[in-house]
Amino acid sequence: MKDLNDILAMAQNVQNELQKAQESLDTIEVEGVAGGGLVKVRASAKGRIIGVAIDDSLIVPSEKQMLEDLVAAAFNDARTKADAVSSTEMSKMTSGLPLPPGFKLPF
Repeated sequence: MKDLNDILAMAQNVQNELQKAQESLDTIEVEGVAGGGLVKVRASAKGRIIGVAIDDSLIVPSEKQMLEDLVAAAFNDARTKADAVSSTEMSKMTSGLPLPPGFKLPF
């Protein structure tokens, strides 16, 4: 077994790498779409919404409910993609770390 200083140094390294990975997730963008691309939502891999684009053809008062449904669907699509990218990026970060089997990050 390693001595306590080695274990603490490894834990500090893991914490630093995790923080770097979390910061990088906010720079990765995903796009959720609905209605065949008529509604688009851009988000960071951390789930921060960056922008919403709605095609002019959908802005009809009588179709308000459909537009609301498409916006919700685009948000959900963006969130699903953000979660997938986040999971992939975190897996890349932890692949080189000497972690015990079954150990999951973040803590």
